[in-house]
Amino acid sequence: MESTKRTGFFLFINNTVIFLVLLFIVISTITSVLSTKLSSEYVGNILRKVQSTELYLNIIQSQNHYLTGKDVEVPKLPIMELSFELATNLKPYDIRSFLGNEIPGFFAYDTQFYVAGKGTDYTDIPFESSAPMEVLLKEREIAEEMLLVDEDEEEPTPAPEKTIDETIVHIYQSHSWESYLPLLRGVSEPDDATSNNPEANVIAVGKMLKNELADKGIKANHDTRNVPKDLAARGWNYNHSYQYSRETVEAAMTFNSDVEYLIDIHRDALRKEKTTEVIDGKSYARLLFVVGTAHKNYEKNLEFAESIHHAIEKKYPGLSRGVIPKGKSTGNGLYNQDLSNRAILLEVGGVDNNLEEARNSIKAFADIYSEIVWEEREAGEF
Repeated sequence: MESTKRTGFFLFINNTVIFLVLLFIVISTITSVLSTKLSSEYVGNILRKVQSTELYLNIIQSQNHYLTGKDVEVPKLPIMELSFELATNLKPYDIRSFLGNEIPGFFAYDTQFYVAGKGTDYTDIPFESSAPMEVLLKEREIAEEMLLVDEDEEEPTPAPEKTIDETIVHIYQSHSWESYLPLLRGVSEPDDATSNNPEANVIAVGKMLKNELADKGIKANHDTRNVPKDLAARGWNYNHSYQYSRETVEAAMTFNSDVEYLIDIHRDALRKEKTTEVIDGKSYARLLFVVGTAHKNYEKNLEFAESIHHAIEKKYPGLSRGVIPKGKSTGNGLYNQDLSNRAILLEVGGVDNNLEEARNSIKAFADIYSEIVWEEREAGEF
C-alpha cells in the first residue's frame, strides 16, 4: 500500500511538471504570435525560401504518389522550420533575429542580401540616415584636379551599329548631393561627402551613364536637377527626397511614354576597402543593386537586378557587391520602382572612390546593361 501511494505521488508530480512545461510553451508561443506583426512583408520574407514548383509537387504527391513519377525527386518542404519562424519570429540561422525584438531600433537593420557578391556580408548593408538640410545645401570647395575632363572633349567613339529610335531609359538621382571625398578639398568625414556641384556628385556619374548607353545605341534622358535646392524651396527635407523624385519620374514618363527603364544613381557610405575592386590592373568602384519590396510586382525588378548582377560577375568578377531587397521597415521600400518592372537603384562606389573608378564601373555596367536591354528588345519582351 505504501509503495502504491508513493508511486502515485511521483506520477502526480511528474504529470504536473509536464503539464506546466507544456502550458508555458503554449503561452509563450501564443504571446509571441500575438506580438509579431504578421505583415505581408514579414510573411513574404519567411516564405521566400519556398519555391512554387516545390510546393506544387508536394501538393500533387500528397494526393497521389504515382502522379509525380518514380524518377521525380520532390524536395521536402521545411514545414517545421517555417512554423517555428512564424510562431517565434526567430531565425536559427540569423543571430540578428534573437536581438531584433529586444534592442530598440535594431529592426531597421533587418535586411538580407538576395544575392551576395564577393566578400559581401551583413556589415555591408547600406543604412539610410537622414541628413540636416544645412549639410545638404552647404557649398564645398571642389578639388578641380580630381574632376575628369569633359567627355565631349575626348576622342569620339565609333557610331553604334544599331540604335533604338525611342528614348527608353530615364536616369535620375534621388540624392543628387551624394559626392566622393577625393573630389572635395579639406573634407575627410563620410557624412560631409556632399556637393551640389553637378561635376562633383552623382549627377556626373549619371552623365557618364547616359553617354555610355548612347555609344551602345540606347537613348537615355538624364535628370540633372539640384534636389536639395528644390526640397528647400518647398520647405521639405531629406525624408521627402524620394517623394520629390517620384514626381519627377512620373512627369518624365508622362512626357515620354517610351520610357521603360529607370535607373536611380546613388553613392554608398562604406569606405574604400569595401567599395573598390581591381580587375586586370584597373581600379573599379563596386556596384550594388537595391530593390524595393513594398509593392506587389517587386519580384520582376528583383529578377532584373539579379540578371544584371550575374552577367556583370561573369565578365567583371568582383565588381558587383550583390542585390539587396529593402522594405518599408529598412528604407523607403518603393524607391519609385513600382512605376516600372525594369527599375533599379544603383549604388556606384563609396565615399572614398574617385570619378575615374566610377567611370570604369559605369563603362562596365553600360556594357552589360545594354546587352540585356538589346536582348529584351529583340525578343519583344520590352
